[in-house]
Amino acid sequence: MIYLDYQATTPLAPEALAAMLPWLESQHANPHAPHAAGRAARAAVEVARAQVAALLPAGGRIAFTGGATEALNWAIKGTSGGIVTIATEHAAVLDTAAASGRPVTVLPVGADGLVDLEAARAAIAPGTGLVAAMLVNNEIGVIQPIAALADLAHAAGALFLCDAVQGYGRVPIPAQCDLVAVSAHKIHGPKGIGALWVRDGVTLAPLLHGGGQEALGRSGTLSPALCAGFGAAAKVAAMRAEADAAHVARLFALAAARTFAPVGGTARAGWQLNGSCQHRYLGNLNIRREGLDVARLMSDLRDIAFSAGSACASGSGRPSHVLRALGLSDAAARSSIRIGFGRMTSESEMTTGLDRILVAAEAQQGGA
Repeated sequence: MIYLDYQATTPLAPEALAAMLPWLESQHANPHAPHAAGRAARAAVEVARAQVAALLPAGGRIAFTGGATEALNWAIKGTSGGIVTIATEHAAVLDTAAASGRPVTVLPVGADGLVDLEAARAAIAPGTGLVAAMLVNNEIGVIQPIAALADLAHAAGALFLCDAVQGYGRVPIPAQCDLVAVSAHKIHGPKGIGALWVRDGVTLAPLLHGGGQEALGRSGTLSPALCAGFGAAAKVAAMRAEADAAHVARLFALAAARTFAPVGGTARAGWQLNGSCQHRYLGNLNIRREGLDVARLMSDLRDIAFSAGSACASGSGRPSHVLRALGLSDAAARSSIRIGFGRMTSESEMTTGLDRILVAAEAQQGGA
């Protein structure tokens, strides 16, 4: 299997697995228990907390959660006032905002996937309580102007929430954020754990009621194994940041040369990039080809893992709301594929996998 779906999830780092194993095999104490074994488990959780925090802004606290969806729900439901967000946000933000019962303004994006800051300035008015925006888009990889949006939020007296799930460990998170949601499994950590970073002085109403065991009053028993795996993955991401970025840039250049960009190679006719080429995380390649039958393409290439969009919307049958927000027709949105790659993707896997995708796409369209 050639794995090219890093936006959906990433392979578990060996270091994360090694950190988790003792807590799965022999060290089973509850980290909230007062006895020696519980205190040892708690110490492991705190080590992990510091490791995760090292990739986040200073001046805040982290609460571990069951994932980024919980973190985003907590950040939105735990605040008050009107909400301003962006049309290309993850469903965990858009659906939670819509269900909040509060006034919601959804800002459009341009054909490049970027929000218009003047439109944002007009929308973020007094009475706005929260502005929510994604650092790196999970479908098209576009990087939004988070610092500028946070400044606009603060000028209106609002808090700023950053969904940093796809950018955490890869793209610097602006210090202006008040709330930041992250996830372990996007940085080679385990599934089932995320975190919400909250700036000092910001208070949130609880999302989960119960024992209030975790930082910031989050209720529920933490898993030392998941925390340790998250911490180890964050530590490796910090250590490998430059090397990982350089590797991803090389892979993106190889992919671009074979698809939408003629520089450095022979481009294949008919492919177009979705979203900005300049303002993006390079581990994401979202491209389209007119008339492409993506379902057939994926069926023909079952030993290559790539996607038609967000794994969270898989099987819905609806065209991507992100691609529709760029102004693409339903047909164009359904003719798009997302290829995600990173640390563990070799150049050989990248070129072999992509070339097979391109050949299969041309074959279904009569070799055009």
